[in-house]
Amino acid sequence: MMTDPIADMLTRIRNANRIERPAVEMRATRLKQQIAQVLKDEGFIQDFQVGKMTTDEEGQTAFQMPVDPAEPHSILRVFLKYGPEGEKVIRAIDRASRPGRRLYRRVKELRPVLDGLGIAILSTSKGIMSDRQARAQRLGGELLCTVW
Repeated sequence: MMTDPIADMLTRIRNANRIERPAVEMRATRLKQQIAQVLKDEGFIQDFQVGKMTTDEEGQTAFQMPVDPAEPHSILRVFLKYGPEGEKVIRAIDRASRPGRRLYRRVKELRPVLDGLGIAILSTSKGIMSDRQARAQRLGGELLCTVW
């Protein structure tokens, strides 16, 4: 049983980034999709897809899209982004709030990560968003992770 699915997602992305894989797959949830959307909007990943693994008549597995996100056993595929010479766009991705120690930040406590080169992902009352969006909307929330 997994106690922290967000930490699992971030670890999978960190490990795939370390060995320069083009994509990484994991179980899909709405929260993970929203985190992937923030990473895409901020330019840290190329894209993401939600689908399901199916087996054809020949016994080969294939990724089938589109799939209803609420359907069980759906898979989130995240396409990682690298620079023109293969340099990593994601330098570090760290979990901030954990199940045993939740971290909440008011809007006045939200500071730019690495002087604006990175982002913090927050869970607010208006949904999952980056620290830039939260400051613009004057919202605080649970600090999920930081990325730079």
